Amino acid sequence: MTKLHEWIENTLLALNLTDSMEQKTGFTRLGFSREEKLAHEQFRNIASSLALKTQQDEVGNQWAIWEVDPDAPTIGLGSHLDTVIEGGGYDGVVGIVAALGAIRELKRKRIKPKKNIAILCFISEESARFGVSTIGSKTLIGKVDKNKWENMKDYEHVTIRQAMEQYGLNWETFHQAYCEDNRFESFIELHIEQGNHLYQNHIDIGIVYGISTPIRLKVTAYGQSNHTGTTQMYERKDALVAIAPLINVVQKEAAEINKQSEQAFVATVSTVNVLPNAMNVIPGKVELGIDIRSVDDKLKRQFVSLVETYCKRLEKENQIEIRIDEIVNEKAVLLDKDIQQKLTNICDELKISYCHMNSGAGHDVMNMAKRWPSGLIFIPSVNGISHHPDEYTPLRNIQIGVSVLAAYLEREVGGCTTS
Repeated sequence: MTKLHEWIENTLLALNLTDSMEQKTGFTRLGFSREEKLAHEQFRNIASSLALKTQQDEVGNQWAIWEVDPDAPTIGLGSHLDTVIEGGGYDGVVGIVAALGAIRELKRKRIKPKKNIAILCFISEESARFGVSTIGSKTLIGKVDKNKWENMKDYEHVTIRQAMEQYGLNWETFHQAYCEDNRFESFIELHIEQGNHLYQNHIDIGIVYGISTPIRLKVTAYGQSNHTGTTQMYERKDALVAIAPLINVVQKEAAEINKQSEQAFVATVSTVNVLPNAMNVIPGKVELGIDIRSVDDKLKRQFVSLVETYCKRLEKENQIEIRIDEIVNEKAVLLDKDIQQKLTNICDELKISYCHMNSGAGHDVMNMAKRWPSGLIFIPSVNGISHHPDEYTPLRNIQIGVSVLAAYLEREVGGCTTS
């Protein structure tokens, strides 16, 4: 059997469909694409080589199961293999590598578990293609909105329904991937941090307390389009000029709240749409997208109120209309405390450096946590870079993640060592 670090490297390359992780334009495997399907095929091949039973569910999630007793509880692990456009080869992929590696370690030690272990390779986790994230895990927990999803399109005007059908899935029945409450005893995901805290502080493992899901606002300013050359300055109702101060207010106030809060708080004006967006026309309509995140839901609501109050002031000062639409409002997800304590104990026993932290990004585990006790482990991202070709996590850190996950599984599934 090859050494673990060699196996990790080979598995990482195989799942990324490459012979080198150094790719100038990164990796592009969008949800329900041919590239994602090929990566899922590699997952099935590797899982089969570990003597795991593989299957695809109705929405396209791939399962690899070490089944010892159909009536025994099941411990779930997993992550995803899709990427953003020109993303890195570690986001999601490392979680699949670590889950497979942990089972490999148990088999190498000839552990005979008393519980089943299931690795889930979730489909279409990223929102890069359709603007909807975690489609696979949402479907599994029953959080499906077919009416909304059916006509959502990618940049080539392909709808989610069309993409799923092209992938070979049945739109009428994909919701049957739903799992009953007794399907899992617990679930755990390993992921790269996608931030700089672990790397900067030379910490090997992050044990995640909560996931700071967003409130997202669309703020629309309605002014008056007119000719840039013939409209006098005092006659104008420039929507862009009127709403522009909000951008600095969001930045400044969020930074101040973050200084004073026990929990991390961030807010970003992340999209701007100016209409008609012509050089010789005064902007008559401007849409700003604001992303607000924290594990403290009260802080998020307070910030929305701050934005609403400031927009009323801008309306009055500029004689324009401003509309605020709340397009996403997700409660923060707090992960299972017992699992956090078990991971803490394992890191202490293995003398692995760790810290407790929150996640600023969403992951499939945030859906699983709504139904089953769930945990999330972070390993470092070099320089905090993610969703970029320079995304990188050393093999050493992945190997540490495998050792923690393997130790967790060994304690959870019990069993004995076979000769």
